Formats: sequence, structure tokens, C-alpha cells
Amino acid sequence: MRTTHATTAAPSGDTDGAGDGHPAPGGHSVRSRSQHQRRKRIVQAAAALASRGGVEAMQMRTVAERAGVALGTLYRYFPSKMDLVVAVVGEEIDLLESSIERRPPGAATPASRAVDVLMRATRGLMREPELADALIRSLIMAEVQTPFGDRMTGLLLRVSADGLPIEDASEEQLDLAGSLASVWVQELLEMLRGRRTYDQIQRRIETAATRLLADI
Repeated sequence: MRTTHATTAAPSGDTDGAGDGHPAPGGHSVRSRSQHQRRKRIVQAAAALASRGGVEAMQMRTVAERAGVALGTLYRYFPSKMDLVVAVVGEEIDLLESSIERRPPGAATPASRAVDVLMRATRGLMREPELADALIRSLIMAEVQTPFGDRMTGLLLRVSADGLPIEDASEEQLDLAGSLASVWVQELLEMLRGRRTYDQIQRRIETAATRLLADI
């Protein structure tokens, strides 16, 4: 897996020292585009470092140097390393969602469609095991609220319940989809620790999805 719905927005006052505070017509949109591109560059730099050395390699100064921004600029976008991890997670989920939009699961049952999505995510993450390990472990120990669980739950609801938006789901539907997402995270961790094979994960996810989503 590997454009972002993370919790940290681009800082409104970040102009990198350019301009006099009175932009010409169209200047706001140009600045916003520049901020978006700078933010994306930072997140991609962090993901590249994590894919090689885990979260430990995501030192803020190193990320700033790799992204070509000042350290102060990096901290305006991401006040802590955990905020940066959340942004990288968001990018991974964005890529998964884009993949689902381009090639929706075509299985006949809700459980099979959910399994398709989760195993597609597993294959994507396992192409970069260091990054996968860093992200999953960091999320478990996260000190900030992350969008990971809600976004995976929402994605599973959409593919298994005929496009059901998360805001329209019942409490039971949310619990069922969320439980399946939690099972997947735990199984992924076991595989990263060498305790599960890909085939074992798929079998367990299929079992859980069949039980949890039978009446969704």
C-alpha cells in the first residue's frame, strides 16, 4: 500500500517566508496548493524512512531534511512524531480506498467482499514489512486519536453492506464491522511477528467475516 486524511491540517500562516502578507488575486489558492504539496512531500519522506527502519527512523530532523523543508516548518504541520505517523497511516488508507474504487470487490456475499478488501490491504502492507510493522505497532501505542479504526470500519461497511455510509449504520453494524477490522489488525501483527502465514491469516479472516457479517 502507499494522500491523506490525517488529523493535522496545513498551517494557514505557512508561507515559507515568501510574500508580504498581501497576496495577489489567486494567491491564496496558489499558497494552499503549495502547502498541500509540501505536506504531501513530508508524509512521503516519513513513509520512505519508516519503510527502511521503522518508526525509529522517522526522526523529525531527518524527515525535514529528506522532504526539503525547515525543521520549524515540519513542526507547524506535524507537532509530534505521532501526528506524522497518523498522517502516514492516512496515506496508506487513501491508497487502499483508491484501489477499491478502481477495482471494487465483486464477490457475491458481504463476508467475501470484506475478505477481499482486508487481504488486498494485507498484501499491500507486506510489500513493505518495516513500514507495516511500524504503523501497526505505533497505532496500538498511539497517544493521539487516529482515524485508522473508523476508516477501516467505514470501508468494510461500504463494501459489505451495499455502500452503506458509516453515519447511517446502526450501532450493531458498526460493532460488527469494527470487530472484523480489529481481528485483521491482530492477525497482521501475528504475521509480522512470524507467527502466522498469509494463508493462515486469510483462513482466520474468512472465518471471522463469515460469522460477523452473516446478517449485516
